[in-house]
Amino acid sequence: MMLVGISGSPRKGGNTELLLDSFLEGALSRGEDCDKVILNDYNFSPCQECDQVNRDGTCRVEDEMKFIYQKINNADVIVIASPVFFGSVSAQVKMMVDRYQCFWMAKNVFHSGIYIKPKKGYFLCVAAHGKDSYFENSRSIVKNFFATIEAEYSGDIFCNGVEGKSDILSRKDCLDMAYRLGAGEASFHGA
Repeated sequence: MMLVGISGSPRKGGNTELLLDSFLEGALSRGEDCDKVILNDYNFSPCQECDQVNRDGTCRVEDEMKFIYQKINNADVIVIASPVFFGSVSAQVKMMVDRYQCFWMAKNVFHSGIYIKPKKGYFLCVAAHGKDSYFENSRSIVKNFFATIEAEYSGDIFCNGVEGKSDILSRKDCLDMAYRLGAGEASFHGA
């Protein structure tokens, strides 16, 4: 089993990454193979809505998104972690999701018959406030992304009231939930 945890925060070592780390620690305690991706470490552009698209689902833009595609395609479990920015996921997460437009087109418009390895998907989200609508907006984007990559939406954790860089360390409830989810309260096997 390969689990890929994706941090969409621009802030290294911040609340989003700490929550993701707790999930990954839980998965590691089960013996899962884990790979953490920090989107901000990759140099990739937003979707360019190319006039000519590849019918096989591959993107025409040549940049470091190719490494992210490979990691996600090979994963059995995907965990996306994002802060809430302006009522939704971070720009880093949204850029990654939008870059799957080529894949969506191949699957839903061209019916290319591309193979998609089934996966499980989890979503971790942090915010400074307590507005449920912001979490719902974020979840909606992630659910659509998971549907595109054939990932079963298998769980989420929303943690509010965390704004300062390490505020989540005082939210043991959120960190414990993430660890337990990663440690197996949700089964990854058979994804």
